[in-house]
Amino acid sequence: MRDSILVIACGALAREIDELKKLNGWEHLHLKCIDAHLHHRPALIPDRLREKIRRYKDEYKHIYVAYADCGTRGEIDRIIEEEGEHIERLPGVHCYQFFAGAQRFAALSDAEPGTFYLTDFLAQHFERFVTKPLKLDTHPELHDAYFGNYRRLVFLSQTENEELVVAATDAAKQLGLEFEHVHCGYGELESSLREFVQERA
Repeated sequence: MRDSILVIACGALAREIDELKKLNGWEHLHLKCIDAHLHHRPALIPDRLREKIRRYKDEYKHIYVAYADCGTRGEIDRIIEEEGEHIERLPGVHCYQFFAGAQRFAALSDAEPGTFYLTDFLAQHFERFVTKPLKLDTHPELHDAYFGNYRRLVFLSQTENEELVVAATDAAKQLGLEFEHVHCGYGELESSLREFVQERA
């Protein structure tokens, strides 16, 4: 039997990883998630990640960390280096980059530096992960403080879902931003995870 692989992921990626697991028949891949709300508190991610790794690393020969750097300023890489050679992570700076791909994301950023990005998860949960945490629902005067330098919202979609396109369009209207939709699929989340799994088959 193949050795089981543990994926420790941001909760915002749980649905995508579950879908990739089903599509590829990765029954030996097990998923443990860290609260997606830490998207707004990246300084808390490294300690939570270390806790997960130390809790499970004696049970798994291979661990894949489904986080990019995600605003931790290299702390995720430092923890991975300290905790063992059998651990790898997603490439890139954040989820927008690995979904879009490094070159396409760079092109989008160069075309309009003032771009706010949404994924499927953030489009679906825009109120819970953007509006309420930033208190835009109760303090609309904060809008300019957060978004005064933004000009465009780009929806980087993983699935072809018209309801999410509508939700992302509504989010752009709420923020007063131009809207652009770029369908990415699973991007480097899929290719990087597949490579990790196949190398350990």
